[in-house]
Amino acid sequence: MGANVSPAFSHAELLSWLDGHDDAVLDQLDFGVIGFGRDADARVLRYNACERRSSGLEVSKVMGLPLFGVVAQCMNNFMVAQRFEDADASGEPLDAELDYTFTLRMRPTPVRLRLLSRTDMPVRYIAVLRTR
Repeated sequence: MGANVSPAFSHAELLSWLDGHDDAVLDQLDFGVIGFGRDADARVLRYNACERRSSGLEVSKVMGLPLFGVVAQCMNNFMVAQRFEDADASGEPLDAELDYTFTLRMRPTPVRLRLLSRTDMPVRYIAVLRTR
């Protein structure tokens, strides 16, 4: 897949594609992307334009903050946060899609999430597709 081609939300190699492109390219995607570290707090490292527009949260309110503890507490549960922890503990890659509803700081918003992680990559990702 070329650098100028945006992948679909369900593209088989989405994790590698996200990891291989800079923030300006991620800002062109038509779905949200949140990249976060492997540190104990899962601090937000990447946050694309689509997610900023959809969530209403500016970069200054998100970058460097704990994803599950501060930014997106509604995902701090067994369906999302725990799946990343379980994948890391087992050493297995994570690539899972699930229907979800965001509820914190907004009216209930149905989304499709894609959870992406490999232990050999320093950044883990959540892709967010608004399903309305």
